[in-house]
Amino acid sequence: VQLVESGGGLVQAGGSLKLSCAVSGSTSRILAMGWFRQAPGKERDLVAAMSSGGTTYYAESVKGRFTISRDDSKNTLYLHMSSLKPEDTAMYYCAAPQNRLPRIRPQEYKYDVWGQGTQVTVSS
Repeated sequence: VQLVESGGGLVQAGGSLKLSCAVSGSTSRILAMGWFRQAPGKERDLVAAMSSGGTTYYAESVKGRFTISRDDSKNTLYLHMSSLKPEDTAMYYCAAPQNRLPRIRPQEYKYDVWGQGTQVTVSS
């Protein structure tokens, strides 16, 4: 599986962005996908995730502002971000688990296939 993110950029606080993650390879074996972010000097954190069955997860810090979705016909995962805050500034990564054992919740997977990331900068 190969993942390529796009859609990052500079936006003012309160604005919106839509990130895309193009997926190629053995897409039929993907059990879940997620969006992570990492700010300078901080750990990489899971922001949102979706299982192949459509179950979603959102970190508390983005609930109500971010929406994860996918278009299976385009093999693309999206992250719709609105009401952006300066603290949302980070490198955003798309990820998928190689493990093929199903989990109940998408946040329970070990995500170990990564894209190269796309930078999101929110100015105040």
